[in-house]
Amino acid sequence: MNEDPCVPETGTFAVDFRDGSVGQVMGCEGGLVQLRPIGGGREWDCPPASVGEAQPVEVLRERVRQVNREGRMP
Repeated sequence: MNEDPCVPETGTFAVDFRDGSVGQVMGCEGGLVQLRPIGGGREWDCPPASVGEAQPVEVLRERVRQVNREGRMP
């Protein structure tokens, strides 16, 4: 369990309010929340005040985007 009640739990999905990106919460390091893209990839850091729990529709939308990106690869 995270010490800061405003930070979503590790393993859940969250929205970075700065740009609307959705990612999986990987943990907190140096006072920042670490998010990883749903389809995998490089994590990014986000201030706790800019992170909120992702709604199921937001997670689904991001998963569909990922599948579409993968389908376009040669």
